[in-house]
Amino acid sequence: MSGFSKAERDAMKQRAEELRATKGVKGAAKKAREFEACMAAIEGLSGTDSEVASRFHVVVSEEAPELDPKTMYGFPSYARDGKVLMFVQPASKFDTRYATVNFDDGAALDDGVMWPTSFAVTAWNDDVEKTLRALVKKAVR
Repeated sequence: MSGFSKAERDAMKQRAEELRATKGVKGAAKKAREFEACMAAIEGLSGTDSEVASRFHVVVSEEAPELDPKTMYGFPSYARDGKVLMFVQPASKFDTRYATVNFDDGAALDDGVMWPTSFAVTAWNDDVEKTLRALVKKAVR
């Protein structure tokens, strides 16, 4: 069997809907819609997914307030100039055993010729928060 899974097809449909929802909307109105979509995505989560996404939103809001909350494939995401720098992929999205916090190529995490860009999070605690705060700060420098 080849092709995309049902979850992947659903995510692509969700992305198309995200784009349709902001088509023709510009400036502050577009950012407001994208913010609302991000908050709705977070509020739609439960359990560990909800905790990770909610707490990561607080971290990004405090450490990188210049980033714009939005969604990408239904994931709570944070962008600069429209380009997503970081996002939370809930475990429930693709029925995986843990949520991940991910940093895209625009994030300044470079460290030599190889560095991590995705972090599995099975529970939120002070160590997780401290590590992610440092990564968010580094990513937006």
